[in-house]
Amino acid sequence: MEKRELVCIGCPLGCPLTVEIEGTEVVSVTGNTCKRGDVYARKEVTNPTRIVTSSVKVEGGVLAAVSVKTKEDIPKGKIFECVTALKDVCVQAPVAIGDVILADVAGTGVDVIATKHVEKQ
Repeated sequence: MEKRELVCIGCPLGCPLTVEIEGTEVVSVTGNTCKRGDVYARKEVTNPTRIVTSSVKVEGGVLAAVSVKTKEDIPKGKIFECVTALKDVCVQAPVAIGDVILADVAGTGVDVIATKHVEKQ
């Protein structure tokens, strides 16, 4: 049986978690003080995912860039591909919160959306 030590990121407490794994199945999670810790630990050891945040260039706007994020979490192994795909993206102002900046980033089925308004110059 394999044991993994994690620090939970589900809430501000940062509980130290111990996850016991048998093959590909989670046998137990200990150390969590809330349900979110259990959910986080099971997901982290079987299918780790992350929300990716970044920024992209804006042309013709009052700001030179707009903050963006993936609308949902994506597989951890796709983060580099996601960031690389955003590197050369440039959008036209105006930009509104929630606008899709890049659809289906890195073949994940998840869109990258704007998280800030940028008005036209």
